[in-house]
Amino acid sequence: MNEISESPLCGKLLIAMPGMGDPRFDRSVIFVCAHSDEGALGLIVNKPTPDLSARDLLEQLGITPAGDLPPINVHFGGPVEHGRGFVLHSADYCSDNSTMQVSTSFGMTATLDILEDIARGDGPRQSLLALGYSGWGPGQLEDELQRNGWLTGDATPEIVFGSDARGKWEEALKSIGIDPLMLSSEGGRA
Repeated sequence: MNEISESPLCGKLLIAMPGMGDPRFDRSVIFVCAHSDEGALGLIVNKPTPDLSARDLLEQLGITPAGDLPPINVHFGGPVEHGRGFVLHSADYCSDNSTMQVSTSFGMTATLDILEDIARGDGPRQSLLALGYSGWGPGQLEDELQRNGWLTGDATPEIVFGSDARGKWEEALKSIGIDPLMLSSEGGRA
């Protein structure tokens, strides 16, 4: 397993501000998996795909579940590379050198072996499947943060893996002490 990143944004949540201007990220909560001078990669954790279940995805990949699958949602991870899959999971799972340890609580694996392990019942305790990812080039995320496009907060398993996808945005805001009803899409100047 790779060592945990030194970036203060890795393992954090990006919480979209109202009126950010990009409808693909409206009310999004993004888990930051990687961040460096070269850019950033994150997965949207609150936009499940309406027509694709984990079982359907496994069957499309030729993986037959050995029994009942744990409750796993398939999410729209972001607008980049929709055909590429990622599994954000609890840190109790490690797949040789293919698991990126994002924080002490979270790992991310993007190889088929994790899906095979999940199908056999040997996967992580908690996981979220994402198709596509959210990516930023060098300095792009920092610029968006400076322009107040995102708030940042601590990622908790309850928010990331919670079953109420629609409520994750509000929960993420509340976790940093912000009432969603008090947010405005208009910026102010002092």
